[in-house]
Amino acid sequence: MPDLSSRARTLLELHTATEILVLANVWDVVSARVVAGTPGARALATASHSIAATFGYKDGENIPLDLHLDMVRRIVEAVDLPVSMDLEAGHGNAGETARRAIEVGVVGGNLEDEMKPLDEAVAAVELVLRAGRDAGIEFVLNARTDTFLRAEKGADRQHLVQEAIRRGRAFLEAGAPVVFVPGLVARDEIAAVVAGLGPGKLSVISAPGISLPASELQELGVARVSTGPHSQRVALTALQDAAAGLFAGGTLPENTRALN
Repeated sequence: MPDLSSRARTLLELHTATEILVLANVWDVVSARVVAGTPGARALATASHSIAATFGYKDGENIPLDLHLDMVRRIVEAVDLPVSMDLEAGHGNAGETARRAIEVGVVGGNLEDEMKPLDEAVAAVELVLRAGRDAGIEFVLNARTDTFLRAEKGADRQHLVQEAIRRGRAFLEAGAPVVFVPGLVARDEIAAVVAGLGPGKLSVISAPGISLPASELQELGVARVSTGPHSQRVALTALQDAAAGLFAGGTLPENTRALN
């Protein structure tokens, strides 16, 4: 496996390349190995929601951090690709959580701002980046703003776009290479945020049935698209459909592959 600094450098280069970085989020060792072994995989990202669900916890930092980190460590050790971890909101101490993540081999991560006062959110970003510098790596922070996720129903969309840009710019100025805006799916809104942040600075999530294809996101200047909990939901949907067919008197799907 490449050393930590090499993996961090590779992950940063993937975020700053002209080609969009497409990530199918993983949640355990077998999902990590399957995704890593799929042509086109260049890096991995974990999904905190999915890891929590694996152990029976609700999303939102309800899973014990030690348990979360142990699963991420297992994922890192199972693959040769650089791994980015969903740090959630930092589990009460963003810098310390990032430090512990780096200790298990993580070289990038998401950090939620939870729409805290901007100075607090920027300070958390700076703590994570400092943890990377202290470890001798360029930690690739996907600084997340929850502007759209936490917006009230019926909120003015133009205001939300401008607020996402305002917060995103602050994170970029603090040193984050990319800004993650989940809930941003409309073409015109994506284009506006790209214009406000600059090309190659926006990260979005792909949601089933509503998101633009990765090729179109690339044309708009998006740097990264990931799947969050949706990749686990794809797997669970396939499992439930297969079980339903079996319980109805049928057999398992013919195209089932031995991936484990």
